[in-house]
Amino acid sequence: MIGKLSTATVRHRSVVLILGLLVAGMNAAAVGFAPSLGQVLFFPLVFLALTVLVLAIIGIGIRPAYFVVLPQMPAFATPAPAWKVFLALGFLGPASASIGALVRSTRAGIASTSDVVLGIPWLVLVALLFVEAWRGHGAQLSPHGIRQSWVLGSLTVPWEALPAAQVRPGADRPSRLRMDFAKPQMVRRRGVPWSRNALRTDNVDARFLAAAIRHYVCHPEHRAAIGSQAEYRRLLAELPDRDGGQDEGNHL
Repeated sequence: MIGKLSTATVRHRSVVLILGLLVAGMNAAAVGFAPSLGQVLFFPLVFLALTVLVLAIIGIGIRPAYFVVLPQMPAFATPAPAWKVFLALGFLGPASASIGALVRSTRAGIASTSDVVLGIPWLVLVALLFVEAWRGHGAQLSPHGIRQSWVLGSLTVPWEALPAAQVRPGADRPSRLRMDFAKPQMVRRRGVPWSRNALRTDNVDARFLAAAIRHYVCHPEHRAAIGSQAEYRRLLAELPDRDGGQDEGNHL
């Protein structure tokens, strides 16, 4: 049930996030201009916020073993994590209440500079969570190499750098996949990358991702076909002990 809900949330995450933003805007307006209505909305929104935050916690443990096929790029991408969407929605509620309270204080003439200054980091955090959930950042395998991006930066590793992806021994569900580079000078980092030598695996099975990377390191003749459905089917047939299903590669 949670898995199906997560898949549907990821597939329609733009619609879900827009609806969440609209509800947050209505709540901010109610708190700021119609306090009585804001009080009526308070408990239902608190319940919704707690619900999606619980879903976010549960969703962190869901790490499927499949790629999303992106023929237009071309690339194989790790699926967008549903827990980021739930986390962004969970924080939208409190953020909207804070904005509404600031608007109400400003209208009453009692707002202070400290209220604004203290509210800015909170709003920046929510904005980063929202953008990260909207774009669905993750790792991508392309004919040219591996790229991982997030809202503040990116890490690009050409295949020629010969990354050796390693899952830490004894790790059940590792959240990072360490890479060793034979040619570190070829690795490109922009902005503030999430890590200098690791891929995030909080949205994909780490061993599946490591096996796929290892396959293309050992078989450079197949890299040019990355991003096609035919190559994806061939890759799945080559990778042993995979939990996901081949049809899941079409999920957005």
